[in-house]
Amino acid sequence: MWRDWPANLRRHLFEPLFYARNGSPRLSYWKEVEKTQYFSREALEELQWERLGQLLEFIYDKNPYYRQLLKSRGLTPQMIRSPEDMRKLPILTKRDVRQNSDLMLSDGYDKSRLHQFKTGGSTGKSLELYITDECSEKRNAVARRHDRWSGWEPCDPIGALWGNPHRPQTLKEKIIDRLVQPTIFLDTMELTDDSVRQFVREWERVRPSLLFGHAHSIYMFAVYLKKLGVGHLKPRGILSTSMMLLPSERAVIEEVFDQKVFDRYGCEEVSLIGAECEQHQGMHLNIEHLFVEFVKEDDSPASAGEPGRIIVTDLMNYAMPFVRYQVEDVGVPSDRTCACGRGLPLMEEVVGRVADFLIKKDGTRVAGISLIENTLTAIQGITQMQIVQESMERIRLRIVEEKDIPESSVLELKTYFEKIFEGMTIEIEKVREIKPEASGKYRFSICKVH
Repeated sequence: MWRDWPANLRRHLFEPLFYARNGSPRLSYWKEVEKTQYFSREALEELQWERLGQLLEFIYDKNPYYRQLLKSRGLTPQMIRSPEDMRKLPILTKRDVRQNSDLMLSDGYDKSRLHQFKTGGSTGKSLELYITDECSEKRNAVARRHDRWSGWEPCDPIGALWGNPHRPQTLKEKIIDRLVQPTIFLDTMELTDDSVRQFVREWERVRPSLLFGHAHSIYMFAVYLKKLGVGHLKPRGILSTSMMLLPSERAVIEEVFDQKVFDRYGCEEVSLIGAECEQHQGMHLNIEHLFVEFVKEDDSPASAGEPGRIIVTDLMNYAMPFVRYQVEDVGVPSDRTCACGRGLPLMEEVVGRVADFLIKKDGTRVAGISLIENTLTAIQGITQMQIVQESMERIRLRIVEEKDIPESSVLELKTYFEKIFEGMTIEIEKVREIKPEASGKYRFSICKVH
């Protein structure tokens, strides 16, 4: 189609020239994972296990932290011969990383020549992380593969919803935006009728084929478009990331855009973990680059359909290896085979963050995201809600109401929580809006009990 010629020019000329000039292997890494996704499950697991063995050999020889850890437990890489053997290694926590960051840097790596970044998540305490160029490009390749599952093609324009977005500043960044990957941004820290209208005007000029952003931000954007009567934005793909996509929010997004949402799950420490394909039957796990476990509270493996803490070993990061790292999320493994034909195994869903589970007086943990979903979809007149557990005695519900909300809805909400959290005081705080955090993410539930 003649309207596609700019993207074709970027895809077949400018992008290959740009990466060749910069000596980047990104395109070759991407072409590799485009092939491996259709390997059989057995072949993929064989590749995964081969890479895991290579990593274990490396850290035993070259990483001070893991060399000491393995030797203290009388372990050698040759003794890790099965997934069951992996449980002989301790789970790595954020606290472990903070306390041993220097020891975790492998021999022969210079921090000044590595990619450095920090992540804090909902804990408020940052982790300092390092990865190589090679690791970074391999992460980008897998993300690009999933972008294509949504219907987007490389170098097609993207419309991104992000908090405090990094817009092109340097000459290199401006060249990428103009000749390789055009991207327009809506800053989700400043969502207003005017900012949405301005973004729509940019959309009409650039015509993105992919809408990308935080799950809740895409939902809020859809709500604004519905309110403003804008119904002509029709991306080829919609990709949600960075936080849980609620079923009720998915329904609104798909209604407004008349397009399925492709959800993605990962974290900065290990990058993309799981992603939805066009079948929307769960999330395919990125086992070419990661070894993923699901572990119950007693540290035993979770069975298919059973929630478990997500534990990840990054097979690509040799500079600062993360082995059996607890990402502080809870997911549900699957034994189903996806109809798409990919050999990548499935995860049923991400249930929620460990940090955002609320605690009942008897010690039982309750997924805050489930409480949100059960109330927002069932109780009339509440448009947004955030649950804050201040203590074992008090829970505060911050709600954004519609104009004509019946008082009975507020009473129904309070009664629901009083029944779940017996013996606790449930307070209602009515607010005009619930703002995202500095990262642009929205937190549905916050537990201050430790």
